[in-house]
Amino acid sequence: MTTMTDKSNIAIEIEHLYNRFGRHSVHEDLNMLVQKGELVALVGGSGAGKTTLLRAIIMLLRPYSGQVYMFGQPVWGISNKEQMELRKGFGMLFQSGALFSSLTVLENVMVPMKEHLNLSASEMKELAELKIILSGLPPHAANLYPRELSGGMIKRASLARALALDPQLLFLDEPTAGLDPVGAGEFDDLMNQLKESLSLTIMMVTHDLDSLWATTDKVAFLGEKKILAYKPIGELVKDPHPLIQHYFQGPRGRATEGTYGK
Repeated sequence: MTTMTDKSNIAIEIEHLYNRFGRHSVHEDLNMLVQKGELVALVGGSGAGKTTLLRAIIMLLRPYSGQVYMFGQPVWGISNKEQMELRKGFGMLFQSGALFSSLTVLENVMVPMKEHLNLSASEMKELAELKIILSGLPPHAANLYPRELSGGMIKRASLARALALDPQLLFLDEPTAGLDPVGAGEFDDLMNQLKESLSLTIMMVTHDLDSLWATTDKVAFLGEKKILAYKPIGELVKDPHPLIQHYFQGPRGRATEGTYGK
């Protein structure tokens, strides 16, 4: 058990979590701790429940039982108003970007500000422009519509919106999916920079082995309805569990380890 003193440095705590869809059980008695300032990845084979777990953490999917805590505050069993306050403390980058097609990048970034902040239009515009620059987009991108953006620019615009409320927590669903190797590497570098400069705690779902080596502090491997291992990537790839070995010891996994794991 974790003591109350220890919990002062915990950003996310998952306690005895069960997720089910009808008779199908996805997670059973899943437990996990994420320390403040860590970048943690969720990995595992298809159907392991990575996105399901992420959705339970960010209040998009109510678990069958168990609890999730953000900075010591329970996520489930609280009022809608309390959930709304918790939502202000985290940002979410969806795999598709999930931008509003009828709004410019600037207007998309301002959406959460209009919902949660009591600022003037000019103040929100100035703040949104700052987030756009932080995300690595050129200033002129603020006036573009999603249809005018490349895949990499959509990811960055979605990131700018996720950062709109100065969150302490950032959640990423397949952030480098669909990007070419150069764009994916640049996004990894950006994650590392933002984590350090903004003191962010980051949790991401990814299949990108390069990202695991380049960005993470720890990796949680999901399988058999639980977390099979939770450790730094350099240790995880050596874990003897058959599912983990099968995941990392294919040709792509060995090539990636050869590049980063020296």
